[in-house]
Amino acid sequence: MPESEIFRAYNFVVDIQGVGSGYFSEVSGLGVSVETIEYREGGGAPAVRKLPGRVSYDDVILKWGMSESRELWDWLMATTEGNFERRDASVVLLKPDGQQEDARWNLYNIYPSGWRGARLDAMGNQVAIETLTLVIERLERA
Repeated sequence: MPESEIFRAYNFVVDIQGVGSGYFSEVSGLGVSVETIEYREGGGAPAVRKLPGRVSYDDVILKWGMSESRELWDWLMATTEGNFERRDASVVLLKPDGQQEDARWNLYNIYPSGWRGARLDAMGNQVAIETLTLVIERLERA
């Protein structure tokens, strides 16, 4: 394998159509799966053949520090009220300088499917973290 730079996972930004760019504390779930279809050919062949089947994409989970911004909340609430709006988004991994792009994943036809509020603890001093789950139809690395 050729020698190449190893990317760091801590410096990224998420750009969501209609919301803009935002800095999140965590993005997880970028994934794709290809179903395997098994069949046995006629004629008594003892081997099972395998073919690629349906492609599915994992849900993407965004976590961020709760703020006054309501764009993601309003998008989720519109979905719950039947005003279903799909959008596109990009997860952009940045170089250590925080300016240049190392890698980009484009997410197509996404919509929010779940939200988890921040854990509140009067004895702690952590940042209040919200979680949003996004369903995606297609993922590509640009």
